[in-house]
Amino acid sequence: MRIQDLPFPDPGVPDARSGPRLLWWLFRNQLSGQLVALAWGLLHFASVAALPFCVGAAVQAAVDRSGDRLALAGGLLALICAGNAIGDTFLHRAAVTNWITAAARVQQLLARKAAVLGAALTRRVAAGEVVAVSTGDVEKIGWFVEALSRFTAAAVTIVLVAAGLLIHQPALGVVVAVGVPVLACAVLPLLPHATRRADVQRAKAGRATELASDTVAGLRVLRGIGGEELFLDRYRRASQEVRHAAVRSARMWSLIAAIQVLLPGLLLIGVVGYGVHLSRQGRIEVGELVTVYSSVMLLAYPLRHVVEIAMAYSFSKPSARRAARVLALERAMDAAGSLPEQSVSGDLYDPETGLCAPSGRLTAVVCGDPDAAGRLAERLGGHAAQPGASVLLGGVPLDELPLDSARRAVLVQDKDPVLLSGTLRELLDVPASGQVDPQAALEAAQCEDVLAALVQGSLDVRDPMDARLTERGRSLSGGQRQRLALARSLVADPEVLVLDEPTSAVDSHTEARIARGLRDLRSGRTTVVFTSSPLLLDRADRVVFLHEGTVVAAGTHRELVHTEPRYRAVVTRETEDEARHEDRRGTRAGRGAAPEVLHRLETFEALEELEEIEETA
Repeated sequence: MRIQDLPFPDPGVPDARSGPRLLWWLFRNQLSGQLVALAWGLLHFASVAALPFCVGAAVQAAVDRSGDRLALAGGLLALICAGNAIGDTFLHRAAVTNWITAAARVQQLLARKAAVLGAALTRRVAAGEVVAVSTGDVEKIGWFVEALSRFTAAAVTIVLVAAGLLIHQPALGVVVAVGVPVLACAVLPLLPHATRRADVQRAKAGRATELASDTVAGLRVLRGIGGEELFLDRYRRASQEVRHAAVRSARMWSLIAAIQVLLPGLLLIGVVGYGVHLSRQGRIEVGELVTVYSSVMLLAYPLRHVVEIAMAYSFSKPSARRAARVLALERAMDAAGSLPEQSVSGDLYDPETGLCAPSGRLTAVVCGDPDAAGRLAERLGGHAAQPGASVLLGGVPLDELPLDSARRAVLVQDKDPVLLSGTLRELLDVPASGQVDPQAALEAAQCEDVLAALVQGSLDVRDPMDARLTERGRSLSGGQRQRLALARSLVADPEVLVLDEPTSAVDSHTEARIARGLRDLRSGRTTVVFTSSPLLLDRADRVVFLHEGTVVAAGTHRELVHTEPRYRAVVTRETEDEARHEDRRGTRAGRGAAPEVLHRLETFEALEELEEIEETA
């Protein structure tokens, strides 16, 4: 695999049972690249290891005044230097390729997992954790995968050099053969401590990043309540904690680096001292001493790769574990597309709650618990966080459909939709049926003032569709973002559209117009709206009331207000005591609702009549 061929046509199915299994899976999937790096690594390290023998032969030839042997040593030295240069160049090329392709493979897998899980991903794993895994962790994983082949070449070279020294000069060879393993293993006990400190630093950095992201996302609100300094102080404290953790981590790594310099130096001093002693006794020649000295000095280079692979594994193992935890996430019930690709339609039915949304009708769902409403909306879209009975669409289990078919059939817009940066035209360029014009969707979502604000905020833009949105639409108000997201969902025109509190941030006049536009534009399509707004509820064909996770009443909005006290309490924002008190008063008066509640209902009706009069005028 070459870098220019990225991204992978198919990154494969990872072994996400554990971090080490994921690393082994990555290594196996890049075996050809690893073998190429190993071959160039052997050429490079073998050339480095052969240099001392050529230098020693040249020195001995000069001592013996042998011109032929000196010329031969010079020729071999030139050949070895050429091999060293070629091997180093192509080893670096192969290693970088392995690193980037391994990191890219993991990033593709994470992106595919995010696409499969959608908004459910950040509800199972913190957003800061997802960002950290897809940035810093993939680099550490790629580092270990590419370092493995270089380590193998270095290890083979060290063994060969030690064996050659034992044969060439047994007395000094024994010292080298004993000292090299000690050097290789000397820093290993310190690596777990260094890794733990690095993990602490990473965790604190992730929390600081998440805090900064939340602060920027809520900057408009913070300015409104004067909370900028409070959150700025929190971020300062988090930043200082990251700095202290980084200093502690750097101290440990500096100790490891010092040991890597000190111990090879001590071994070199010991070999030279012992070699001088042997030379004085006449047991070795000067050239042999130079050979051993040069070998020990150059062995520090491949020895660094032994320490590097230990460091790479120490860092990549927790990173791979975190990546595997994300990659192992699945939809609560995923039959792996057991049914063929197909288009389904019909009634939407949830067996757990008893909710049924008739095909082609506008169904409003009232639930006193907003969190429960959000979880049910996820279930209706096939993204349930917990296992359970599958939602049925036209009698077909939604979780048994291929993911693409399920998403074409049901679209869920949650209560906090995300607007990507770009032009408004790009925002509305979504997979769609083609039957809903973007302009009609914008009108139904009452986006006239939003378009005007976008044109005003853009230079040299006359067409609102070419106006640019800032990241997450932060330059817009909450109600403006909500209406643009609704327009995007209307353009998609799915078979079933599930909206979770689509008008919670807009005023009553705009909400009434949105209710009318939504009903008209989605005529003949199945629409489910989670809301407690009487303006939307009164426009629904059918209203379903859930209490403690179960459907307890269904009918029109006006029927339920008069006959179901619990429904009335949720819709009119009554307390439980008010509901019981008004219900007793209504019973004594021979009516299903107390006068105060009827007055609230009449107020909503009057508001709708006012909207109709304004439109007529």
